[in-house]
Amino acid sequence: MEKDIIIPNPTNLEDLKKLISRDGVEKLHVLTDFDRTLTSLFVNGKKVPSLISVLRDENYLTPDYAQKAHDLYNKYYPIEIDPNIPMEEKKKAMNEWWTTHFNLLIKSGLNKKDIEDVVKSRKIKFRNGFSDFINTLKENNIPLIIMSSSGLGSNAISMCLEQEGELYDNIHIISNLCRWDENGNAISFQKPIIHVMNKDKTAIQNFPAFEKIKNRRNVLLLGDSLGDIGMVEGFNYNHLIKMGFLDKNVEQNLESYKANYDVLMLNDSSMDYINELLREITL
Repeated sequence: MEKDIIIPNPTNLEDLKKLISRDGVEKLHVLTDFDRTLTSLFVNGKKVPSLISVLRDENYLTPDYAQKAHDLYNKYYPIEIDPNIPMEEKKKAMNEWWTTHFNLLIKSGLNKKDIEDVVKSRKIKFRNGFSDFINTLKENNIPLIIMSSSGLGSNAISMCLEQEGELYDNIHIISNLCRWDENGNAISFQKPIIHVMNKDKTAIQNFPAFEKIKNRRNVLLLGDSLGDIGMVEGFNYNHLIKMGFLDKNVEQNLESYKANYDVLMLNDSSMDYINELLREITL
C-alpha cells in the first residue's frame, strides 16, 4: 500500500467493498466535494486551494476586492480548520463568511466573463487519475453527484469539466447559484448558501439529482473536510465508504480524520487508490 494511504479499519473496509460489489453498479452512486477533492491543492508547486482563490489572487475584480477577500479568509479560515471549535459555532461563522463574501463579489463587479476567464486560466488542476475516475463512472452508468460550497458555484464547476471534455450526462452538480442581470453582472446568490459546514443541511432530496440516486443506496463519498461527511445526511443509504483527502495541517487533523473516514489520502495524492477501489467493486 502507498505510504500516503491510511486505512483506519482494513477489515471493515474490505467488508464494505464486498457488500457494494455484491449489490452491483446499478445500486451505487458517488457523492463528492469539488475544490481540493477532485482538484489538486498544488499546481506547479503553488498552492491553489479553490476556484475562488484564483479569482481573488489574479486581480479580476475591483482593486480593493483581493485585500477585503483576504481579510475575510484570515478571519474565518482559522475557525474552519480548528478541530476544537464546536460544529454549531463553525456553521454560524461559515455562514457569516460566505454571506459577506458573496455581497462583496457583487459590489466588486463580478461578471460571468470573470468566471470564464478563471476557468480558461487553467490555474485549477484536476488530481492525477481524475480522467480514469470520471470515465469509469460514465462507462458503468454510475451517477456522480458533486456537492460543492464553491464560491463561484455550479457555473464554474460545469465550465471546468467541459473544458476537460469530461462533462457527461451522469454528472449532477449541487452548488451555490448566482443570479445575473442582462449584462452578465452578478446581482444575487441563491439562499440558503452552501458552505463547507452545512452540507448536512443541504438535503439531496431537494434537488433533481435525487431522482437519479434514490434507489442507489450504496455510496462512495469523497471529501477533504470533516464537513463533507455531512453530504450524505438525510439519505437512507445501505452501505457507505468515506474517502478523505488530507493535504493541510495533517498532524493537527489526522486523528479526527481517521475517526471519520474509511480511507485517508495524504500529501496531495492522486486518485489512483480510488480508481483501484472502483475497479474492485465494479468487476
